Amino acid sequence: MSAAENWLVYLLKCSDNTLYCGVTNNLTRRLRQHNGEIKGGAKYTKYRRPCKVVFSEFFNDKSSAMKREYEIKQLSRTQKQSLLDPNF
Repeated sequence: MSAAENWLVYLLKCSDNTLYCGVTNNLTRRLRQHNGEIKGGAKYTKYRRPCKVVFSEFFNDKSSAMKREYEIKQLSRTQKQSLLDPNF
């Protein structure tokens, strides 16, 4: 399976130090959308730019990725931060 067919869950750190969780099959394009470089992106990140990727986890299908996204969104901020690199 090529990288383009993989799905992933990602966490962004926004300029106001908040975390945003999402799912995509093209992280480079999605990050550009969140940062306003190309059309798209979430309303949440529109006023919190720039955003940077601080966590990503790969899955073989969209369904699995979306289930994991839901799980992560249920976590507290502290629990989400425990997923990140200790240098966060």
